[in-house]
Amino acid sequence: MSNTADITREQEFDPARYVFSTAAEPTPIKARTVLPARRENFTVTTADGKRLVGELALPEGEVKATLVTFHPLPTHGGYMDSHVYKKASFRLPALSNIAVLRFNTRGTSSIRGTSEGVFDGGFAEKKDFDAILKFVRERALPNPWLVGWSFGTELVLKYGPEYANEFTGAILLSPPLHRVHPAELDEWNKISNPLYALVPEHDDYLQPPAARERFAAVPRTQVLPFEGCKHLWVGEKSVQQVLNTIVSIVTGVPTELPTEYNGAVAEEITEL
Repeated sequence: MSNTADITREQEFDPARYVFSTAAEPTPIKARTVLPARRENFTVTTADGKRLVGELALPEGEVKATLVTFHPLPTHGGYMDSHVYKKASFRLPALSNIAVLRFNTRGTSSIRGTSEGVFDGGFAEKKDFDAILKFVRERALPNPWLVGWSFGTELVLKYGPEYANEFTGAILLSPPLHRVHPAELDEWNKISNPLYALVPEHDDYLQPPAARERFAAVPRTQVLPFEGCKHLWVGEKSVQQVLNTIVSIVTGVPTELPTEYNGAVAEEITEL
């Protein structure tokens, strides 16, 4: 199931369409504010021949870390433009020199385009995971961190250990632990990559007390509760908390991102 109507290759969004301008005063960073980055569309081809579409947003200078993101459940509206990831790509290259890679898993659409194939509940998506990790490796993207959200956390947990030598650590947003078997979770005990679970207080599926119990199977997991937040991290306050935490983890420096930007900005484009 696609998130939107299928988009043909000729219709795919080009980030070069963003028009940047500079105001006399610092600009408040809002939901649709786009900060400068080197944005490029990319495609990968899976082992079963499916073309997946994505975008890589790189900082203008040195890349301190790369977020390799895996989106929420596409049958329930998840896609590469799910708001936390979209805002990360809009902000983090300029604010923290962090690159953000987003893509649509098979059968998923966004303004960027439609990835070929059909949703398979996390099984055929193993080939999507493989193709994206190959892209990260071939591009030599620095300090890659796997970042899953909801369904995306299932892909990270199921398939990440195979690539332990190719990523620094993993960050899980709202992990439901629906599709991950105990044996798959135990694979994380055979590797040493850092593992963080960001768990909303009012999550619909797995709240902090239950998350601590489930992740006790991997003792090094840092379960971080987020007071007042829900599964979808709705609201700018929740987004700021998540992004501050992610940046602090991947850079190793406690960070509170600015809420204003002194420089050229653009506004999100939502239509082709």
